Amino acid sequence: MPLLSPPPNASLQRVRWSLIAMFGVFGVIQTSWLGRLPSVREDLTVTAGQLGAVLVVGAIGSLVGVATIGALIVRFGSATMLRIGMLGAFAGFVVSGVATMVGSVELFTLGVLLNGIVGPATFVPVNLEAARLEKPLGRAVLPHVHAAFSVGALIGSAIAAATSVIGLHVSWHIIAVAVLVTIARAVLIAPGTALQDEPRRPQRDATPRAADGPGRPLLARLTASARARGRSSGALRAWTEPRTLLIGLVLLAATMSEGAAANWLNLAVVDGFATREAVGAAAYATFVVSMLTVRLLGPALIDRFGRVAVLRVSGVSALLGLLVFGLGPSLPFAWAGIVLWGVGAAMAYPVGTAAAADDPTKAAARVSVVSSFGSIAALSAPPVLGLLADSWGVRHALLVITLAMVVSLAAAGQVRPEVPGAEANRRPGRVADREPAVAGSV
Repeated sequence: MPLLSPPPNASLQRVRWSLIAMFGVFGVIQTSWLGRLPSVREDLTVTAGQLGAVLVVGAIGSLVGVATIGALIVRFGSATMLRIGMLGAFAGFVVSGVATMVGSVELFTLGVLLNGIVGPATFVPVNLEAARLEKPLGRAVLPHVHAAFSVGALIGSAIAAATSVIGLHVSWHIIAVAVLVTIARAVLIAPGTALQDEPRRPQRDATPRAADGPGRPLLARLTASARARGRSSGALRAWTEPRTLLIGLVLLAATMSEGAAANWLNLAVVDGFATREAVGAAAYATFVVSMLTVRLLGPALIDRFGRVAVLRVSGVSALLGLLVFGLGPSLPFAWAGIVLWGVGAAMAYPVGTAAAADDPTKAAARVSVVSSFGSIAALSAPPVLGLLADSWGVRHALLVITLAMVVSLAAAGQVRPEVPGAEANRRPGRVADREPAVAGSV
C-alpha cells in the first residue's frame, strides 16, 4: 500500500462524514421553505386545504420517484442518481421561488411536483450507502445520518425564522438556499459514494467469444437479458415479503409523524395559539432539536437495547406527544407535547431503513419498497390533514397521526435483525464478536 494511502478506517470515516453532511444539507433545503409556509399561503392566496392539495402533488411525484429509484440505482449507481437529484431539486426550488414572487399557484405546484419526483434520488441512495457502510464500520450509521438531517432541518428553521423577522421575501429565501445547497451537494457526492456497487450494465464481454463462434455474442446478450429480468423480478419480489411490507408500515407512520410536523407544525402553532410566524418556526425548531438529541444517541441506544425496544419506546413517546400537543390548553403545555413528539419521531425511520437493508443483496429493492410506504404517507396525509384543518383547525387535525403510531407499535417486532445475531455482532464485548468469521468474510 502506498505511504500516502489512508488506512481503511479513515476511508470509511470519510464516506461516513460525507453521507452525514449530504443528508444535513438535504435537511436544510427540504425544511427551510416549509418554515415560511404562512408566507407562501399569503403570496399564493390559498387556504390550508388548498395548500394541502398542492403538497399532495409533490407526494405523487415522490411516489413515482421512489417506485423506480431502486432499479435506477442498480442500473446507474448511487452517485449518478444523487447528481440527478441535485440538479432536479435545484430546478424545482427555483421554479417554486419564482412562483411565490409572481403569485402563481400553478407554477408553484410544478416546482413542488419536480421536487417530489427527484427527492427519492437523494434520500434513498444516501440511506442505502449508509446502510452499506454499517457492516465494514462495525456500528450503526443511519441514526447519525438522520441526526444530520435534523441538524439541517434546525438550520433551515433558523433561516426561515431569521428571514421572516427581517422581512426577506420568501422567493429570494428559497432561491438563495437552493444555490448554496446545490454547491455543497456537488462537493459531497463523490466521497459519499466511494463504497457503491458498480452499476450493473450489460456485460458484453462477460462470456468469452470463440474466434470463429458467431453464437457467442448472442449468448452474451441472452445472459445479460436474463440477468436484467432477474433483477427486475427481485425488485418485484420484495413487494411480496411480509416482513418488508410490515417494515413499510413502520416507515409509513414515521413519515406521517415527521412529515406532519415539517408541513403543519408551524401553521398549527400560528393558527392554534394566534401567534407570530417566527414563534411557529421556533416550535418546529424545538421538535427538530428533540429529534436530533435522540438520533445522536441512536447508535448507543440500539446497541444497548436493540431495535425493537427503541422503536416501541419511540412510538409511545410520539403518541403521548401528539395527544399533549393536540389537546393542550396553552402554548407552554403544548410545547411539552412538541418535545415528546420529536423524541418519539427520531428513530423510527432510521431503524426501519436499517432493518430493510439487513440483507445486502436485496437492500436496494427492499429499501425502495419501504420508502414507497413513506411516499404513500406523504401522498395521503396532506389532503386528509388539510381537509380536517379547514373543519377542526390544524392543531386538532394532527391528532389523526396517533392512529398511525398505533400501527407502528403493532409492527415494531418486525425490525428485529433478519440474520440471528446481526445486532449483537455490532455490540462491543459480546460473545458473537469473538465467534469465528464465516468463510469469505472480511
